[in-house]
Amino acid sequence: MNRLFASLLAVAIASLAWALPAPVALAQQQLQPLDRIVAVVDEDVILRSELDRALGNILGQYAGRLDQLPPRDILERQVLERLVLMRLQVARAEGAGISVDDQQLDSAIAGIASQNNLSIEQMAAQLAQDGMTLADLRESVRQEIMVQRLRQSFAQSRITVSEGEVDAALAAQSNTTQFHLAHIVIAVPEGATAEQIASAQARVDEVKAKIDAGETDFAAAAVRYSDSPNALEGGDLGWRNLDEIPPSFAQLITTLQPGQVIGPIRGPSGFQLLHLVETREAANVGTVTEFKARHILVTGDDAAAKARLETLRARIAGGAEFATLARENSEDKTSSGRGGDLGWFVQDANGAELGAQVAALADGAVSAPFKDAAGWHIVLREGSRQAPAADANRRAQVRESIGQRKLEQEWDRFLREMRGEAYVDIRLGS
Repeated sequence: MNRLFASLLAVAIASLAWALPAPVALAQQQLQPLDRIVAVVDEDVILRSELDRALGNILGQYAGRLDQLPPRDILERQVLERLVLMRLQVARAEGAGISVDDQQLDSAIAGIASQNNLSIEQMAAQLAQDGMTLADLRESVRQEIMVQRLRQSFAQSRITVSEGEVDAALAAQSNTTQFHLAHIVIAVPEGATAEQIASAQARVDEVKAKIDAGETDFAAAAVRYSDSPNALEGGDLGWRNLDEIPPSFAQLITTLQPGQVIGPIRGPSGFQLLHLVETREAANVGTVTEFKARHILVTGDDAAAKARLETLRARIAGGAEFATLARENSEDKTSSGRGGDLGWFVQDANGAELGAQVAALADGAVSAPFKDAAGWHIVLREGSRQAPAADANRRAQVRESIGQRKLEQEWDRFLREMRGEAYVDIRLGS
Protein backbone atom coordinates (compact mmCIF):
# COMPACT_ATOMS: atom_id res chain seq x y z
CA MET A 1 0.00 0.00 0.00
CA ASN A 2 2.84 2.39 0.81
CA ARG A 3 4.31 1.90 -2.68
CA LEU A 4 0.92 2.40 -4.28
CA PHE A 5 -0.16 5.44 -2.35
CA ALA A 6 3.20 7.21 -2.54
CA SER A 7 2.39 8.06 -6.14
CA LEU A 8 -0.88 9.72 -5.16
CA LEU A 9 -0.45 13.11 -3.49
CA ALA A 10 2.06 14.08 -0.83
CA VAL A 11 -0.34 15.79 1.55
CA ALA A 12 -2.88 12.97 1.33
CA ILE A 13 -0.49 10.45 2.91
CA ALA A 14 -1.02 11.78 6.42
CA SER A 15 -4.53 13.12 5.95
CA LEU A 16 -6.37 9.92 5.03
CA ALA A 17 -9.41 8.93 7.03
CA TRP A 18 -9.46 5.22 6.30
CA ALA A 19 -12.70 3.23 6.34
CA LEU A 20 -13.76 1.30 9.41
CA PRO A 21 -13.30 -2.50 9.25
CA ALA A 22 -16.04 -4.57 7.66
CA PRO A 23 -18.82 -5.72 10.00
CA VAL A 24 -17.95 -8.75 12.11
CA ALA A 25 -19.87 -11.01 14.39
CA LEU A 26 -21.77 -9.36 17.22
CA ALA A 27 -19.64 -11.06 19.86
CA GLN A 28 -16.48 -9.70 18.22
CA GLN A 29 -17.98 -6.21 18.04
CA GLN A 30 -18.70 -6.30 21.74
CA LEU A 31 -15.03 -7.01 22.44
CA GLN A 32 -13.84 -4.01 20.47
CA PRO A 33 -13.45 -0.66 22.28
CA LEU A 34 -15.87 2.08 21.34
CA ASP A 35 -14.58 4.75 18.97
CA ARG A 36 -14.23 8.19 20.46
CA ILE A 37 -13.71 11.77 19.37
CA VAL A 38 -10.13 13.05 19.45
CA ALA A 39 -10.85 16.50 17.98
CA VAL A 40 -13.80 18.75 17.28
CA VAL A 41 -13.26 20.98 14.23
CA ASP A 42 -16.00 23.61 13.98
CA GLU A 43 -19.08 21.45 13.31
CA ASP A 44 -17.12 18.33 12.36
CA VAL A 45 -15.27 15.70 14.41
CA ILE A 46 -12.18 13.52 14.00
CA LEU A 47 -12.41 10.03 15.48
CA ARG A 48 -9.75 7.99 17.22
CA SER A 49 -10.04 5.37 14.48
CA GLU A 50 -9.24 7.98 11.81
CA LEU A 51 -6.18 9.13 13.72
CA ASP A 52 -5.02 5.55 14.29
CA ARG A 53 -5.29 4.72 10.61
CA ALA A 54 -3.37 7.87 9.64
CA LEU A 55 -0.73 7.03 12.25
CA GLY A 56 -0.52 3.49 10.90
CA ASN A 57 0.20 4.86 7.47
CA ILE A 58 3.02 7.05 8.78
CA LEU A 59 4.50 4.15 10.76
CA GLY A 60 4.38 2.04 7.60
CA GLN A 61 6.25 4.75 5.71
CA TYR A 62 8.98 4.65 8.37
CA ALA A 63 9.24 0.88 8.70
CA GLY A 64 12.78 0.09 9.78
CA ARG A 65 13.39 3.76 10.63
CA LEU A 66 11.06 4.24 13.59
CA ASP A 67 13.89 5.77 15.62
CA GLN A 68 13.65 8.82 13.32
CA LEU A 69 10.10 9.53 14.47
CA PRO A 70 9.31 11.69 17.50
CA PRO A 71 7.82 10.17 20.65
CA ARG A 72 4.35 8.70 20.17
CA ASP A 73 2.47 11.55 21.85
CA ILE A 74 4.22 14.18 19.72
CA LEU A 75 3.70 12.13 16.55
CA GLU A 76 0.00 11.80 17.33
CA ARG A 77 -0.35 15.56 17.66
CA GLN A 78 1.55 16.17 14.42
CA VAL A 79 -0.69 13.80 12.48
CA LEU A 80 -3.85 15.06 14.18
CA GLU A 81 -2.92 18.62 13.26
CA ARG A 82 -2.69 17.54 9.62
CA LEU A 83 -6.13 16.01 9.83
CA VAL A 84 -7.47 19.21 11.38
CA LEU A 85 -5.96 21.38 8.63
CA MET A 86 -7.34 19.09 5.94
CA ARG A 87 -10.83 19.30 7.49
CA LEU A 88 -10.63 23.10 7.58
CA GLN A 89 -9.41 23.38 3.99
CA VAL A 90 -12.05 21.01 2.62
CA ALA A 91 -14.76 22.92 4.51
CA ARG A 92 -13.46 26.21 3.11
CA ALA A 93 -13.41 24.73 -0.41
CA GLU A 94 -16.98 23.48 -0.05
CA GLY A 95 -18.03 26.89 1.22
CA ALA A 96 -16.48 28.47 -1.89
CA GLY A 97 -18.54 26.18 -4.13
CA ILE A 98 -15.59 24.02 -5.17
CA SER A 99 -16.53 20.45 -6.05
CA VAL A 100 -15.20 17.44 -7.94
CA ASP A 101 -17.60 15.58 -10.22
CA ASP A 102 -17.55 11.82 -10.76
CA GLN A 103 -15.95 12.10 -14.20
CA GLN A 104 -13.01 14.09 -12.86
CA LEU A 105 -12.64 11.69 -9.95
CA ASP A 106 -12.77 8.65 -12.26
CA SER A 107 -10.00 10.20 -14.36
CA ALA A 108 -7.82 10.84 -11.29
CA ILE A 109 -8.29 7.30 -9.99
CA ALA A 110 -7.51 5.86 -13.42
CA GLY A 111 -4.33 7.94 -13.48
CA ILE A 112 -3.20 6.56 -10.12
CA ALA A 113 -3.82 3.00 -11.31
CA SER A 114 -1.94 3.67 -14.55
CA GLN A 115 1.05 5.16 -12.71
CA ASN A 116 1.27 1.95 -10.70
CA ASN A 117 0.80 -0.29 -13.77
CA LEU A 118 -2.44 -1.67 -12.36
CA SER A 119 -5.98 -2.04 -13.60
CA ILE A 120 -8.74 -0.58 -11.41
CA GLU A 121 -9.63 -4.10 -10.30
CA GLN A 122 -6.02 -4.91 -9.41
CA MET A 123 -5.68 -1.66 -7.50
CA ALA A 124 -8.88 -2.40 -5.57
CA ALA A 125 -7.48 -5.80 -4.64
CA GLN A 126 -4.19 -4.22 -3.53
CA LEU A 127 -6.06 -1.71 -1.39
CA ALA A 128 -8.20 -4.47 0.17
CA GLN A 129 -5.06 -6.23 1.38
CA ASP A 130 -4.36 -3.16 3.49
CA GLY A 131 -7.91 -2.80 4.79
CA MET A 132 -8.87 0.02 2.45
CA THR A 133 -11.60 0.22 -0.18
CA LEU A 134 -11.68 1.98 -3.50
CA ALA A 135 -14.36 4.26 -2.06
CA ASP A 136 -11.92 5.35 0.67
CA LEU A 137 -9.30 6.20 -1.94
CA ARG A 138 -11.85 8.12 -4.00
CA GLU A 139 -12.84 10.22 -0.99
CA SER A 140 -9.22 11.01 -0.15
CA VAL A 141 -8.46 12.00 -3.75
CA ARG A 142 -11.65 14.07 -3.88
CA GLN A 143 -10.60 16.04 -0.82
CA GLU A 144 -7.06 16.56 -2.11
CA ILE A 145 -8.30 17.85 -5.48
CA MET A 146 -10.64 20.24 -3.69
CA VAL A 147 -7.78 21.60 -1.60
CA GLN A 148 -5.62 21.99 -4.71
CA ARG A 149 -8.41 23.95 -6.39
CA LEU A 150 -8.88 26.10 -3.31
CA ARG A 151 -5.16 26.90 -3.40
CA GLN A 152 -5.37 27.67 -7.13
CA SER A 153 -8.32 30.00 -6.57
CA PHE A 154 -6.44 31.65 -3.71
CA ALA A 155 -3.43 32.21 -5.98
CA GLN A 156 -5.51 33.68 -8.79
CA SER A 157 -7.26 36.11 -6.47
CA ARG A 158 -4.34 37.21 -4.28
CA ILE A 159 -1.03 36.58 -6.02
CA THR A 160 0.27 38.95 -8.71
CA VAL A 161 3.63 39.05 -10.46
CA SER A 162 4.48 42.14 -12.48
CA GLU A 163 6.53 42.16 -15.67
CA GLY A 164 8.99 44.37 -13.83
CA GLU A 165 9.53 41.68 -11.19
CA VAL A 166 10.16 39.12 -13.93
CA ASP A 167 12.59 41.45 -15.72
CA ALA A 168 14.48 42.15 -12.51
CA ALA A 169 14.71 38.45 -11.65
CA LEU A 170 15.97 37.57 -15.12
CA ALA A 171 18.55 40.35 -14.99
CA ALA A 172 19.80 39.07 -11.64
CA GLN A 173 20.24 35.50 -12.83
CA SER A 174 23.63 34.35 -14.01
CA ASN A 175 22.81 30.65 -14.40
CA THR A 176 19.98 28.13 -14.33
CA THR A 177 21.02 26.34 -11.15
CA GLN A 178 18.23 24.73 -9.18
CA PHE A 179 18.45 23.93 -5.48
CA HIS A 180 17.01 20.94 -3.60
CA LEU A 181 16.16 22.26 -0.15
CA ALA A 182 14.77 21.10 3.18
CA HIS A 183 13.87 23.11 6.27
CA ILE A 184 13.11 22.92 9.95
CA VAL A 185 10.72 25.43 11.50
CA ILE A 186 10.50 26.14 15.21
CA ALA A 187 7.22 28.03 15.46
CA VAL A 188 6.68 31.30 17.30
CA PRO A 189 3.02 32.18 17.98
CA GLU A 190 1.43 35.42 16.82
CA GLY A 191 2.03 38.16 19.37
CA ALA A 192 4.66 36.05 21.12
CA THR A 193 6.09 37.25 24.41
CA ALA A 194 9.82 37.80 24.89
CA GLU A 195 9.92 34.58 26.90
CA GLN A 196 8.26 32.57 24.09
CA ILE A 197 10.68 33.99 21.54
CA ALA A 198 13.65 33.18 23.73
CA SER A 199 12.34 29.65 24.27
CA ALA A 200 11.98 29.09 20.52
CA GLN A 201 15.46 30.53 19.94
CA ALA A 202 16.95 28.16 22.50
CA ARG A 203 15.11 25.21 20.94
CA VAL A 204 16.28 25.92 17.40
CA ASP A 205 19.85 26.48 18.62
CA GLU A 206 19.71 23.08 20.34
CA VAL A 207 18.46 21.38 17.16
CA LYS A 208 21.18 23.07 15.08
CA ALA A 209 23.81 21.95 17.60
CA LYS A 210 22.63 18.33 17.34
CA ILE A 211 22.90 18.46 13.53
CA ASP A 212 26.32 20.13 13.62
CA ALA A 213 27.60 17.55 16.10
CA GLY A 214 26.43 14.67 13.90
CA GLU A 215 24.01 13.38 16.55
CA THR A 216 21.22 13.36 13.93
CA ASP A 217 20.90 14.07 10.23
CA PHE A 218 18.77 16.95 8.97
CA ALA A 219 15.82 14.87 7.76
CA ALA A 220 15.57 12.96 11.04
CA ALA A 221 15.79 16.22 13.00
CA ALA A 222 12.98 17.69 10.88
CA VAL A 223 10.74 14.70 11.59
CA ARG A 224 11.43 14.86 15.31
CA TYR A 225 11.57 18.60 16.01
CA SER A 226 10.09 20.70 13.19
CA ASP A 227 6.72 22.44 13.54
CA SER A 228 6.30 22.70 9.76
CA PRO A 229 3.41 20.83 8.05
CA ASN A 230 5.99 18.87 6.04
CA ALA A 231 7.96 17.74 9.09
CA LEU A 232 7.09 14.08 8.54
CA GLU A 233 8.59 14.30 5.04
CA GLY A 234 11.92 15.32 6.57
CA GLY A 235 11.16 18.97 5.89
CA ASP A 236 11.69 18.38 2.16
CA LEU A 237 10.91 21.47 0.04
CA GLY A 238 11.81 19.89 -3.30
CA TRP A 239 13.67 21.58 -6.14
CA ARG A 240 13.61 25.39 -6.23
CA ASN A 241 14.78 28.03 -8.65
CA LEU A 242 16.53 30.97 -7.03
CA ASP A 243 13.34 33.03 -7.56
CA GLU A 244 11.39 30.60 -5.37
CA ILE A 245 13.69 31.12 -2.41
CA PRO A 246 12.83 33.99 -0.04
CA PRO A 247 15.18 36.93 -0.63
CA SER A 248 16.21 36.91 3.04
CA PHE A 249 18.53 33.97 2.37
CA ALA A 250 18.45 33.41 -1.41
CA GLN A 251 21.95 34.78 -1.91
CA LEU A 252 23.29 32.76 1.01
CA ILE A 253 22.11 29.59 -0.70
CA THR A 254 24.34 30.26 -3.71
CA THR A 255 27.41 30.23 -1.42
CA LEU A 256 26.60 26.85 0.15
CA GLN A 257 27.88 23.43 -0.74
CA PRO A 258 25.44 20.48 -0.80
CA GLY A 259 24.98 19.18 2.72
CA GLN A 260 25.46 22.51 4.46
CA VAL A 261 22.88 24.11 6.76
CA ILE A 262 22.20 27.80 7.37
CA GLY A 263 20.29 29.45 10.17
CA PRO A 264 18.58 29.94 12.43
CA ILE A 265 16.83 32.71 10.51
CA ARG A 266 13.82 34.50 11.98
CA GLY A 267 10.81 34.44 9.65
CA PRO A 268 7.09 35.24 9.87
CA SER A 269 6.23 31.84 11.36
CA GLY A 270 9.24 31.36 13.62
CA PHE A 271 12.90 30.34 13.42
CA GLN A 272 14.08 28.39 10.42
CA LEU A 273 17.02 26.16 9.50
CA LEU A 274 17.62 25.56 5.80
CA HIS A 275 19.50 22.61 4.34
CA LEU A 276 20.93 22.51 0.81
CA VAL A 277 20.54 18.86 -0.18
CA GLU A 278 21.91 19.05 -3.74
CA THR A 279 22.02 21.22 -6.87
CA ARG A 280 21.45 20.69 -10.58
CA GLU A 281 21.40 22.63 -13.84
CA ALA A 282 18.06 23.07 -15.63
CA ALA A 283 18.10 22.69 -19.41
CA ASN A 284 15.65 24.34 -21.83
CA VAL A 285 15.66 23.51 -25.56
CA GLY A 286 13.44 23.80 -28.62
CA THR A 287 10.55 26.20 -29.19
CA VAL A 288 7.16 26.74 -27.59
CA THR A 289 3.89 28.36 -28.66
CA GLU A 290 2.93 31.55 -26.86
CA PHE A 291 -0.54 33.11 -26.91
CA LYS A 292 -1.73 36.67 -26.43
CA ALA A 293 -5.21 36.95 -24.93
CA ARG A 294 -7.68 38.94 -22.86
CA HIS A 295 -10.31 37.58 -20.50
CA ILE A 296 -13.30 38.59 -18.39
CA LEU A 297 -13.86 36.85 -15.05
CA VAL A 298 -17.23 36.73 -13.27
CA THR A 299 -17.76 34.92 -9.95
CA GLY A 300 -20.83 34.06 -7.88
CA ASP A 301 -23.86 31.95 -8.68
CA ASP A 302 -23.06 29.67 -11.63
CA ALA A 303 -26.21 30.29 -13.61
CA ALA A 304 -26.10 34.06 -13.07
CA ALA A 305 -22.36 34.31 -13.86
CA LYS A 306 -22.70 32.26 -17.03
CA ALA A 307 -25.74 34.25 -18.19
CA ARG A 308 -23.91 37.53 -17.59
CA LEU A 309 -20.97 36.36 -19.71
CA GLU A 310 -23.31 35.16 -22.47
CA THR A 311 -24.73 38.68 -22.58
CA LEU A 312 -21.26 40.24 -22.73
CA ARG A 313 -20.23 37.81 -25.47
CA ALA A 314 -23.29 38.78 -27.50
CA ARG A 315 -22.38 42.47 -27.10
CA ILE A 316 -18.84 41.73 -28.34
CA ALA A 317 -20.28 39.91 -31.35
CA GLY A 318 -22.38 43.01 -31.98
CA GLY A 319 -19.30 45.26 -32.08
CA ALA A 320 -18.56 46.16 -28.45
CA GLU A 321 -14.87 46.34 -27.56
CA PHE A 322 -13.68 43.42 -25.43
CA ALA A 323 -11.19 45.58 -23.50
CA THR A 324 -13.85 48.12 -22.54
CA LEU A 325 -16.22 45.42 -21.29
CA ALA A 326 -13.37 43.80 -19.35
CA ARG A 327 -12.60 47.07 -17.56
CA GLU A 328 -16.26 47.51 -16.66
CA ASN A 329 -17.17 43.93 -15.77
CA SER A 330 -14.20 41.68 -15.04
CA GLU A 331 -13.65 40.69 -11.41
CA ASP A 332 -10.00 39.81 -12.02
CA LYS A 333 -8.33 42.68 -10.19
CA THR A 334 -4.99 41.88 -11.77
CA SER A 335 -6.03 42.30 -15.41
CA SER A 336 -9.29 44.27 -15.43
CA GLY A 337 -7.48 47.63 -15.36
CA ARG A 338 -5.61 46.55 -18.50
CA GLY A 339 -8.82 45.62 -20.30
CA GLY A 340 -8.39 41.97 -19.35
CA ASP A 341 -4.97 41.78 -21.04
CA LEU A 342 -3.03 38.65 -20.03
CA GLY A 343 -0.04 39.44 -22.23
CA TRP A 344 1.99 36.72 -23.95
CA PHE A 345 2.04 33.38 -22.15
CA VAL A 346 2.62 29.67 -22.70
CA GLN A 347 -0.54 27.60 -22.75
CA ASP A 348 -0.96 26.57 -19.11
CA ALA A 349 0.58 29.65 -17.48
CA ASN A 350 -2.87 30.91 -16.44
CA GLY A 351 -4.37 27.53 -15.61
CA ALA A 352 -5.11 24.41 -17.64
CA GLU A 353 -8.75 25.32 -18.31
CA LEU A 354 -8.01 28.78 -19.70
CA GLY A 355 -5.02 27.45 -21.62
CA ALA A 356 -7.12 24.77 -23.31
CA GLN A 357 -9.72 27.35 -24.35
CA VAL A 358 -7.11 29.72 -25.81
CA ALA A 359 -5.33 26.94 -27.69
CA ALA A 360 -8.60 25.84 -29.31
CA LEU A 361 -9.53 29.33 -30.57
CA ALA A 362 -8.56 31.07 -33.78
CA ASP A 363 -6.92 34.49 -33.52
CA GLY A 364 -9.64 37.10 -32.95
CA ALA A 365 -12.20 34.58 -31.65
CA VAL A 366 -13.99 34.74 -28.31
CA SER A 367 -14.70 31.59 -26.32
CA ALA A 368 -18.01 30.48 -24.91
CA PRO A 369 -18.27 30.91 -21.12
CA PHE A 370 -16.27 28.29 -19.23
CA LYS A 371 -15.57 27.64 -15.58
CA ASP A 372 -12.41 27.01 -13.55
CA ALA A 373 -11.55 27.28 -9.86
CA ALA A 374 -11.59 31.10 -9.96
CA GLY A 375 -15.04 31.41 -11.55
CA TRP A 376 -16.55 31.84 -15.03
CA HIS A 377 -14.59 33.30 -17.97
CA ILE A 378 -14.77 34.30 -21.58
CA VAL A 379 -11.45 34.75 -23.35
CA LEU A 380 -10.38 36.56 -26.52
CA ARG A 381 -7.37 35.14 -28.34
CA GLU A 382 -5.49 38.02 -29.94
CA GLY A 383 -2.54 36.18 -31.41
CA SER A 384 -0.01 33.35 -31.21
CA ARG A 385 3.68 33.00 -31.95
CA GLN A 386 6.59 30.60 -31.74
CA ALA A 387 9.33 31.58 -29.31
CA PRO A 388 12.64 29.97 -28.40
CA ALA A 389 11.93 27.65 -25.53
CA ALA A 390 14.99 28.82 -23.66
CA ASP A 391 13.65 32.39 -23.55
CA ALA A 392 9.92 31.73 -23.33
CA ASN A 393 10.25 28.91 -20.82
CA ARG A 394 12.71 30.84 -18.72
CA ARG A 395 10.42 33.84 -18.48
CA ALA A 396 7.42 31.65 -17.71
CA GLN A 397 9.46 29.70 -15.15
CA VAL A 398 10.65 32.88 -13.47
CA ARG A 399 7.11 34.26 -13.34
CA GLU A 400 5.87 30.98 -11.90
CA SER A 401 8.77 30.81 -9.44
CA ILE A 402 8.09 34.29 -8.09
CA GLY A 403 4.39 33.48 -7.89
CA GLN A 404 5.07 30.22 -6.06
CA ARG A 405 7.30 31.97 -3.54
CA LYS A 406 4.64 34.58 -2.89
CA LEU A 407 1.94 31.91 -2.75
CA GLU A 408 3.80 29.83 -0.17
CA GLN A 409 4.19 32.82 2.11
CA GLU A 410 0.57 33.94 1.72
CA TRP A 411 -0.86 30.41 1.89
CA ASP A 412 1.04 29.68 5.08
CA ARG A 413 -0.35 32.89 6.58
CA PHE A 414 -3.84 31.97 5.34
CA LEU A 415 -3.67 28.50 6.95
CA ARG A 416 -2.48 29.94 10.24
CA GLU A 417 -5.28 32.51 10.21
CA MET A 418 -7.85 29.87 9.31
CA ARG A 419 -6.57 27.59 12.06
CA GLY A 420 -6.60 30.44 14.57
CA GLU A 421 -10.16 31.49 13.70
CA ALA A 422 -11.61 27.97 13.79
CA TYR A 423 -13.07 26.25 16.82
CA VAL A 424 -10.74 23.30 17.43
CA ASP A 425 -11.02 21.21 20.60
CA ILE A 426 -8.20 18.64 20.85
CA ARG A 427 -9.22 15.73 23.07
CA LEU A 428 -6.13 13.52 22.99
CA GLY A 429 -5.54 11.94 26.36
CA SER A 430 -9.00 12.82 27.63
